[in-house]
Amino acid sequence: MTAVSSPVRVVVVDDHPVFRMGMVALLSTLDGISCVGEADGAATGAAVIAEHRPDVVLMDLRLGDGSGVVATRAAVQADPQLGVLVVTMLDDDDSVFAALRAGARGYVLKTASPAEIERAVHAVADGEVLLGRGVAARAVRLLSPAAHRAPAAFPQLTGRELEILDLVAAGLDNTAVARRLALSTKTVRNHLSRVLTKIRATDRGQAIIRAREAGLGGR
Repeated sequence: MTAVSSPVRVVVVDDHPVFRMGMVALLSTLDGISCVGEADGAATGAAVIAEHRPDVVLMDLRLGDGSGVVATRAAVQADPQLGVLVVTMLDDDDSVFAALRAGARGYVLKTASPAEIERAVHAVADGEVLLGRGVAARAVRLLSPAAHRAPAAFPQLTGRELEILDLVAAGLDNTAVARRLALSTKTVRNHLSRVLTKIRATDRGQAIIRAREAGLGGR
């Protein structure tokens, strides 16, 4: 007798009730998928995930009480086997980069078809990475930072410091860097201060010049 595989257990975290209800209804019609819980925010999401221990979480990035990126990171840290599939309207570089760095395995837009959602849920549940239309090419570029092209330029910097210097050299201000790396602006500012000291740059402008001369900032 052929064994019947268990359905993929899914939790939906989205603060838009109409979309959340529609997604829950859609999931209930898909073969091999079972929606075991839903939540309208980061705090309730964490509780529902802890209670039901799903295989996949469908996560929006903008939640009424917090950030979906932060919620994703916390969920994955609590359960490294958990697959997070971001389902959002945000398709900018910062959002894609931050979500993937936080540990999301999938990223699709809310305009995705039911078939795309079904395929993404199963892929993420199987441990694959699935990016929706228009997202994949951007992600490949974003996840190939210029920092890896010139690692010997500033050997005194940590990986995080080099990453921040690369983004600053690309023209991003501290707020944009913070969004890209899912950090606070204070953390970025502190890292950048250490960077200036380590590379002996008198100010941000001089640091940018030196970084670009070393091949950073080329994005």
